[in-house]
Amino acid sequence: MTDPARAQDDWTLVLDGFDPADEGRREALCTLGNGYQAVRGAVPEREAGGAHYPGTYAAGFFNRLRDEVGNAVVETESMVNLPNWLMLRVAVEGVWIDPLDPTHLLEHRVTLDMRRGLLSRVLRFADAAGRRTAMRQRRFVHMGCRHLAGLQTVVTPENWSGRLRVRSGLDGRVTNSGVARYRDMAGRHLRTTTTDEIDPETLLLVARTTQSELLVAEAARTRVEGGEGVRPGRRTVRERSRISHDLELEVTEGRAVTVEKIVALVTSRDVAVSHPALTAVEQLGEAPCFQALLTGHELAWDQLWRRFRVDLSDGRGPATTETLRTLRLGLFHVLQTVSPHDLDLDAGIPARGLHGEAYRGHVFWDELFVLPLLTLRMPQLARALLHYRVRRLDAARRAARLVGHRGAMFPWQSGSDGREESQRVHLNPRSGRWLPDTSHLQRHVGLAVAYDVWQYYQATGDLDFLTGHGAEVVLEVARFFADLARHDPAMDRYRIRGVMGPDEYSTRYPGAAEPGIDDNAYTNVMAVWLWHRARDTLAALPSTRRAELIGRLGLTPAELLHWEDLCRRMYVPFRDDGVLEQFHGASRLAELDWANYRRRYGDLQRLDRILEAEGRSVDDYQATKQADALMLFYLLSADELRELLGGMGYALPPEAIPRTIDHHLARTVHGSTLSALVHAWVLARAHREDALDHFERALSSDLADVQGGTTAEGVHLGAMAGSVDLLQRCFAGLETRAGALWFNPHWPERFGVLEFSVEYRGVTLDVRVSGREVRVAAAPGPGTPVRVGCGDDVRLLRTGEALRFVAASGAAGRPAIPEPVIAPVEDGRPQPIGRDGAIGRPRRSP
Repeated sequence: MTDPARAQDDWTLVLDGFDPADEGRREALCTLGNGYQAVRGAVPEREAGGAHYPGTYAAGFFNRLRDEVGNAVVETESMVNLPNWLMLRVAVEGVWIDPLDPTHLLEHRVTLDMRRGLLSRVLRFADAAGRRTAMRQRRFVHMGCRHLAGLQTVVTPENWSGRLRVRSGLDGRVTNSGVARYRDMAGRHLRTTTTDEIDPETLLLVARTTQSELLVAEAARTRVEGGEGVRPGRRTVRERSRISHDLELEVTEGRAVTVEKIVALVTSRDVAVSHPALTAVEQLGEAPCFQALLTGHELAWDQLWRRFRVDLSDGRGPATTETLRTLRLGLFHVLQTVSPHDLDLDAGIPARGLHGEAYRGHVFWDELFVLPLLTLRMPQLARALLHYRVRRLDAARRAARLVGHRGAMFPWQSGSDGREESQRVHLNPRSGRWLPDTSHLQRHVGLAVAYDVWQYYQATGDLDFLTGHGAEVVLEVARFFADLARHDPAMDRYRIRGVMGPDEYSTRYPGAAEPGIDDNAYTNVMAVWLWHRARDTLAALPSTRRAELIGRLGLTPAELLHWEDLCRRMYVPFRDDGVLEQFHGASRLAELDWANYRRRYGDLQRLDRILEAEGRSVDDYQATKQADALMLFYLLSADELRELLGGMGYALPPEAIPRTIDHHLARTVHGSTLSALVHAWVLARAHREDALDHFERALSSDLADVQGGTTAEGVHLGAMAGSVDLLQRCFAGLETRAGALWFNPHWPERFGVLEFSVEYRGVTLDVRVSGREVRVAAAPGPGTPVRVGCGDDVRLLRTGEALRFVAASGAAGRPAIPEPVIAPVEDGRPQPIGRDGAIGRPRRSP
């Protein structure tokens, strides 16, 4: 009875039938939100349990609970599941019907219209007496009015006349129980404080969180329309933490009755709110009917889609339509998680969106993959999201001090106030054992934050943000990593030890008493990148502000000179054959019998759980969840990487580059959705077909639920945004640097022509890419001319004009794989290059 997801067009997702095993994925994919609040695509007639989980979430709304795990007390902060406002049931002739019961269900279809932000549902069922009833539902979460949402239900008795009862309510008996492995831990975050009938049509429910003492108020107005003569009886039903209206009405065969439910949701985190209950009732009292609200909602979405336009045309038939539909699905969910409503929310970018409770709604480094998409379309939103980190700079400073370092150490998982929210134990569902979790050792998050700040400045030229906020973040993170690095006299190099890289499989050395690995290549190289950018940041500041910041932070000339020394003498691990190692000593680990494990288990994405259940550890093997050494090729241009390695005295011979890629690919299980994204980028120029395979995997990671059940717990926002970004920055070769917008197009022919819109330095640009050709047109109107370049061709583009470029075949631009620095090889190891160009060991600085 169930079809896989299919498309009516490239804006529409259609889900036929009802499959309890697939309902969680569908609910996540059909989530509706507006950046302030979101509701999963659950059916209104069922409560949480079994196949269903009607979660409702508000951005930045957190609460803490404690549990005893073993002999330890564990405290976790979670994004709170809010009272369920979807609640709506029907009874035929006094008997409550579960229309999805297989004995009743005749037809079921759900349609997600991404262009309009509208979820529609067609449902037909029959009761035990053979009475057939049709229901058509539509719902939205208003993109223009942050507090409002609507559910419209049209009921048509097909072959009967008689009594219909509709129960519409607000249910505060909710818990956080949407992730199976968390269910044995505390999940009741809310206490209902008020249930009230405001007027004959309106109900109110207010709840308070148990620890953070945040308030949430939901007001619901239910009306019935069905033509002349439909006058429902109405009574209020009060239960513990739940309140509802029962509407009794007589219906006639073939005659439709419309039930309209409008809801206002307000929290105490809102600005300019006296009390959430007052505001919710006021918002609802002023709200028009469902159709009028829908018109305004569609207008808001239309304006968003103009800014985030992505089109594919003249491709190879259905494949192009399918790709475009999936790209838009990703954009749709990104914009439902972060929208213009986030400008004053201080909520960050939760890794799994507002779509479920995986990772407890925390903010990770996924913003690294989301912000490039936002910065070039809605820079004011990107700036607001960066302020989430700026406001938590003091928390990052405290965290650094607690581990004995200066500067700022941003957490691997962040929630309400910026402290480290990473769990210290985690459950392996395969073995049933609770295990230590050391993921808080991923110090690299600060590098991502600083990278985001610098890239935002490069794209926007927003000196006000850099001067007032961003520079302090960059400098304090640079100070932390300088303090983290320690000089090794035996190597005459600086090393960063006892950390984890983005690859979460490598947590410690075999047999080591303490967790952490040494000299993660990604961390060490990006730290050097950061110290260079810290210098550039100071140079970009007005002299007065630069002096103020140096004085306030106590930056001394000696400290700045130390950063320069670090840039020259940082250690980066290489294998004897010139392959860039993931971390120091990685090549000494045992090789896994890959063929044996693939034969026994098939999917190895959770190899860590497989090995632990066998009594082994993934730490003992050369196996990676995601090859973080290849992240360097994702974040840095050829020129940047060449300059960084050369400045440290390292070079990559030509043959080492494909060996590095092949080495890591052969040992990566892609246990993260971000892994396929990064590998697609790395392979894009040299191995086009392999790159497209990885791209399509990343693109469809949630639609196809490639991780086998994780989509139900929330979508992977970084992969969704990153897939679109891959098209614009990798295949179209878009880059912002040196005060210009650069292109190096190398577009796959199978996808036809790519068209998208961006905003650069205040000017709206329409971009068209086909093969090696790019056309950039500036919208008419006021605006300063912008510089646009392709290869060595750099021109000035004025508003109302267009430019056409053709990239030279083999042009370097911003290749995913850096061009090598040629250097002699001795004993298979690349030899360092001195700053004066001489080959050999760099001279020790005085």
